[in-house]
Amino acid sequence: MIKGKEQNFQLFCSLVIGLISYSTLQADAQNSCQNSCGQRLADCSCHVTCKSLRTCCPDYSDFCLRVSPQSGTLMGGEDFVIVNATFNAQDKIICKFKSDICTNGYVDAEHRAHCISPLLYENGRIQFELSTDNGMTFNRRGTWVSVHHSKFSSLKKSTLVNATKWQYYGTPNVSGDLTLVWNTSLISATSVNIEVWGYQETGTPYSESWEGKWTYLYSLEKAAPNSGTFKFTPQPAKKPYSEWEIGMLRLTAAIQSDGAANVRALWSPSHALAWHLEEKFREDSAAWAYQKCLAWHKTEETLPNFLLEIADCPCTLAQSRADSGRFHTDYGCDIEKGSKCTYHPGAAHCVRAIQASPKYGAGQQCCYDAQGRQILTGDSIGGSTPDRGHDWGSPPYEKPPRVPGFSHGLYDVISFYYCCLWSDNCQYYFLHRPSSDCTTYRPPKAGTTFGDPHFFTFDGANFTFNGRGEYTLVTGERNGTNGVLEIQGRTEQVKTINGTYANSTGFTAVAMQEGDSDVIEVRVPTHSNKASLEVLVNHGVVTFNEQSWMDLKGVFVYSATPQNVTVMFPSGAGVETRARGALLSITVLLPDTFMNWTEGLFGVMSNSSDDDFTFRNGSVLAADASPEMFYELGTSWAIENKSSLFTYDSQFLLDNYLHAPKHHPDFTPVFSVTVDPAGPLYAEMSALCQGNRFCQFDTLVTEDLQVGNATMVSYESYMKLVESLEPVIACGFLDEPKNGAKKGDLYLVGASVNFTCNQGHVLSGSARRTCLPSGQWSGQPTFCISENILGIVLGTLLAVFSLVVIGVILFVNEKRLKLYTSPAHTTTHSTLETEGGRAAMPV
Repeated sequence: MIKGKEQNFQLFCSLVIGLISYSTLQADAQNSCQNSCGQRLADCSCHVTCKSLRTCCPDYSDFCLRVSPQSGTLMGGEDFVIVNATFNAQDKIICKFKSDICTNGYVDAEHRAHCISPLLYENGRIQFELSTDNGMTFNRRGTWVSVHHSKFSSLKKSTLVNATKWQYYGTPNVSGDLTLVWNTSLISATSVNIEVWGYQETGTPYSESWEGKWTYLYSLEKAAPNSGTFKFTPQPAKKPYSEWEIGMLRLTAAIQSDGAANVRALWSPSHALAWHLEEKFREDSAAWAYQKCLAWHKTEETLPNFLLEIADCPCTLAQSRADSGRFHTDYGCDIEKGSKCTYHPGAAHCVRAIQASPKYGAGQQCCYDAQGRQILTGDSIGGSTPDRGHDWGSPPYEKPPRVPGFSHGLYDVISFYYCCLWSDNCQYYFLHRPSSDCTTYRPPKAGTTFGDPHFFTFDGANFTFNGRGEYTLVTGERNGTNGVLEIQGRTEQVKTINGTYANSTGFTAVAMQEGDSDVIEVRVPTHSNKASLEVLVNHGVVTFNEQSWMDLKGVFVYSATPQNVTVMFPSGAGVETRARGALLSITVLLPDTFMNWTEGLFGVMSNSSDDDFTFRNGSVLAADASPEMFYELGTSWAIENKSSLFTYDSQFLLDNYLHAPKHHPDFTPVFSVTVDPAGPLYAEMSALCQGNRFCQFDTLVTEDLQVGNATMVSYESYMKLVESLEPVIACGFLDEPKNGAKKGDLYLVGASVNFTCNQGHVLSGSARRTCLPSGQWSGQPTFCISENILGIVLGTLLAVFSLVVIGVILFVNEKRLKLYTSPAHTTTHSTLETEGGRAAMPV
């Protein structure tokens, strides 16, 4: 009996312990980041902000991974390490990208896990998962950034010594050895394999069967010493390998099998594979290329005309550099890097349209000379050329013609080699890739805010609103497409040079989103004395240490220096944020498709300033209202927590913005200042500000010349931007007449083009045509007519005229004869004879 009671007690204890263990496991599971990265849990957080808020779950670092490096070429082969977690030596690491691309990883001697990035056909942030049990379970998450191969650092690629020789090899007078060099530390092996890879696209263009693929072709050398240099004499490739015409070289450790997929590797730049083309190319490269050019020409005639959907170029270099929401520097022709424009001789700078065309994924390119004038292919081989495949690719990537860099290489670059570089048949290329002029280009409108915040609306009106809080700068749609564009700004009190706070504010953060794009925030780092900016993507801080350009969901971000960040949306909207001391200057550029669609502190973009000072409720403030009334206008645009795009990842932000009024009603700013010639800053301020009232106001309110200087710099930058974006009237390209010539390659208002004809030809139409303010050319179209043809035409006209005259005379005589012989005429004639005694002349 006692033994039975003891057994029951043991059973009871086991049940209790089991329940406790189950509850503990449940609690642990509820507070674990396993499969929960990015989420806020009941008692802790797996959100990216948890580190700074100190709210992370205990296993956050084990399951929410950080990596170094953070990015690599989309060609793959980068070895990256998990930096915030340790692993067991016996762990079998498998890394899975995009849910279905797996690569083998490993654990090093320091118990850190490594992954190898795979070959991808897209740019941007790629989610990956990590398994420690050889692929049985994937419960750890991280982010890898895939970078356009041409934008990837040249320091992490092998180098083609004299790249021009590689790409002209086999053409007249180009032969000998080729040399490849590399940084030996990038391949951890004593010997390497050097492989040739090629890219092709197969299937029916613009159909589901259209596919792009990188293929291992053959090895140039196996088990070559990892000395950093490889020299060889190229031999023509055998078929079918010679059919690949663009490609790269890949270096791998010698232990790897030929063409092994997704292993540690070092890639060369992508290039035209002239050096490996078939023997026929070397026998007569011009004839070979001519046949290729003709074949490309015939193919182009069967493909859709993408030129109809690409945007026109800006008219001037100044416009192209100022329209940062729609155009960005072409890395192959950059005025900031010495204008080395290999494919565009005579050009000083080229830009590319940031967004690909909507249906065909095509790209636009615009080139300009040193005087800022657009260069057109109708006038020069250095003219800009549009692209069937956008060089930078376009979402959703992966399939032609949207594969970054490589679709463009096949349809726009190698064809240029066929027609223009390896043979002299550019007329075929320019027939299908003519420069776009700027007749339909319309520059964007710019709104800006800077200093203690001073605002200039899209229509040029200005006011000052120095509230403290978070406010809507711009909200609106582009004719109902792409979703709502929302741009919000946060202001803080300005800290003076003495360490106290002035009764003034300035913007320290701006957050933005268009439709369902990634949320971008740019802010002044907390407790930072440097003029630098911090960028957040979906509330997590990102860096630009490894690349200056980021392809994100529905948005691009560019930051070449820590002080400047430019954000570009598919609608063409651009947001430029500049660090000005401890404050921001924020400039928003919107294309005219936003006309009458915007609201917020930057006003209604309508080409009229009458509606710029509009409250959230729709009422409009008069332009001559008091500063206090403009303060009320600003407060009406305070945001709400439910619509906030901002990140609150510090106690200061939680206390002062998330858990506080979005507009701080207790803060009263300085509304006006008096300029006192006897004031201590008067002389220096006068020299600095040169009468500029914004500079004077900010200097006096903050008692800080540095703040005043930042305001002055921002104001001057804005004025220069507005000047650069002034509309320009263009009349469009004029071609030279057949059998004639023209003088003049400027097609903007006031410019003239003169025409002459070759010997033996006569000019018909206008010898001089001028671009009028109406956007039309004066005069008539110009033709050159052969003198022989002119003689024949004139002779023919004279003969026709003579026949017509003879015909008219005969007709008149016949009419007279009929009238004379008619019965009525006879009767009258007889009467007249009787009465007059003589014959009367017929009438």
